[in-house]
Amino acid sequence: MSSQRHIIKEVLKGSIAWEVDLCPGDTVLKINDSAIEDVFDYHFLINDEYIEMLVKKASGEEWLVEIEKDDDEDLGITFESGLMDAYKSCSNRCIFCFIDQLPEGLRDTLYFKDDDSRLSFLQGNYITLTNMKDKDIDRIIKYKLSPINISVHTTNAALRCKMLGNRFAGKILAQIKRLYDNQITMNGQIVLCKGVNDGAELSRTIADLSSFIPYFESLSVVPMGITKFRDGLFKAEPFNKEEAGSILDIIHQFQEKFSDEYGRHFVHGGDEWYIMAEREFLEAEHYDGYVQLENGVGMMRLLIDEFAEALASHRGDLRTGHVSIATGKLAYPYIKSMTGRLNDCYPNLKIDVYCIINDFFGEGITVSGLLTGKDIVKQLKGEALGDTLLLPGNLLRSGESVLLDDMTIKDIENSLQVPIDIIKSNGDDLIEKIIKDRRR
Repeated sequence: MSSQRHIIKEVLKGSIAWEVDLCPGDTVLKINDSAIEDVFDYHFLINDEYIEMLVKKASGEEWLVEIEKDDDEDLGITFESGLMDAYKSCSNRCIFCFIDQLPEGLRDTLYFKDDDSRLSFLQGNYITLTNMKDKDIDRIIKYKLSPINISVHTTNAALRCKMLGNRFAGKILAQIKRLYDNQITMNGQIVLCKGVNDGAELSRTIADLSSFIPYFESLSVVPMGITKFRDGLFKAEPFNKEEAGSILDIIHQFQEKFSDEYGRHFVHGGDEWYIMAEREFLEAEHYDGYVQLENGVGMMRLLIDEFAEALASHRGDLRTGHVSIATGKLAYPYIKSMTGRLNDCYPNLKIDVYCIINDFFGEGITVSGLLTGKDIVKQLKGEALGDTLLLPGNLLRSGESVLLDDMTIKDIENSLQVPIDIIKSNGDDLIEKIIKDRRR
């Protein structure tokens, strides 16, 4: 074991660690005389009401620190490595991998393919399980870690090996069965590739995974993202309107069946299918509490409903001002419709909504979260943007102000000569950001 990975980065003031004089730069060597492999071991070992922690101080002196605390009470320590271990990279060669479709010249972190089970629990990442050994699943079961988010794609063993480019990828059902038998909560994802895992294969996968309800809680079906940088890769084609409708028909048939049998819809189609098929989004109750929201499932329905609820509390007034909103092709017609209704309450406000086409990755990428600063600047240059330009929050990683192409919000402000405000992903914030600080 390398102690380097267990160096304390921060100690929360007033915490247990702070009270026993642990400091940044100290190294945690053992807890209860047990070595610590990673963050899972750490959290498991500190759960007791009494623990002994062997610590190497920055001075080189070793302390055996005795701690009495409440069961499950945190110590208030942040480590230099969030996982307390190296990140596990992906060994697959998936035919639908978005990272393989990135152009050269982006920041290095965007090219790292993670497939680390620990990130599934800590950050909600979806993983394929192909990196996991039996001992890894043993630890999940031992520590009762839930939920685990699994990129399934297909339950056809031979097809999954082909799709993931990994000859060990075919044991997915056995792995899920073991987690199910030990009551580990799971969520699943299917990235659908035209002519590969759609049609009968999609029906087979949904049916197979439904046998693991209730511990397999939800399953999303989303289309493969196709950029213009696919030279030398699997020849992928986008779905058309009719094909998107057929996929939704399959999903809806299963939803009706599962709702009757289990009281939940279980499988959910991503918002893009409804837009491609030119169909109305389902009502909120079909999304089972929006369990797959981070996968783009139900985002527009939730935004539309939140907006309508928030708008109902506004009587409106005669305030003036001019605000612009930039968004992706997928959300544009809905944002345009919502701002039109807001204008009925505030008729003297000028609200312009701009649809930004993704020239950087290609027009097939329509979500606002994959827009770049360069496309925003290029397409808005010379436009009268008013008092403020509003941008969607999913352009940015949490806590950062930089977009995919390394342009910052400040860079965009300087290029367009307009102040920028960020809209959180909810309807109430959309209204508030539009009407705030406008003249009455």
